[in-house]
Amino acid sequence: MQDLVEAWATLLSRHTDSPEVGLVGRDLLASWSEPHRRYHSVEHLHDILSRVEELADYAEDADAVRLAAWFHDAVYAGLPDDEERSARRAESDLTRLGLDSALVTEVARLVRLTITHDPAAGDRNGEVLSDADLAALAVPRERYVQNTAAIRAEYSHVSDEAFRKGRMQVLVALLGGPGVFRTEYARREWEGPAQGNLRAELATLSN
Repeated sequence: MQDLVEAWATLLSRHTDSPEVGLVGRDLLASWSEPHRRYHSVEHLHDILSRVEELADYAEDADAVRLAAWFHDAVYAGLPDDEERSARRAESDLTRLGLDSALVTEVARLVRLTITHDPAAGDRNGEVLSDADLAALAVPRERYVQNTAAIRAEYSHVSDEAFRKGRMQVLVALLGGPGVFRTEYARREWEGPAQGNLRAELATLSN
């Protein structure tokens, strides 16, 4: 956890000297550590931040993407408005810390983009955030299965049939697009494994 505390402080030091940076960071990490989170946890935050660093050269504003990664699941209750509430939290917290309004607007836009993971052509920041968030689809099969089980646990309030239908819609959408990933690096390194995992899960759900 200390590495995340330091990463947050370093990131924000480039954009503000507010004395509340540490408090906002601790509140964020407390949210990411909520007990009901099984997949969208501190581990996921750590993973997406690591993936953003891998892809940082593809972004137009890597710090905007880094901030969006911190906030993209800041609110997570397994509800349809999680992303919108996370975006509003980003707007509130970053404005409170005195960040430039254009940067705050971009961070919130990127957080909202994770509703669809479908950045427009040429949206370099959106491509990097989307690819970093979806990189978990390309992990080895055993871990992929563990991740999907953890996501199911987060939706314990949803019936098995409703979850199956919803999950199938997500998988079909991902497989039916131009590809899971948009950056050259991610297409080269992650597209094949992700496609294999998605197709295997879809086949399981279809039986």
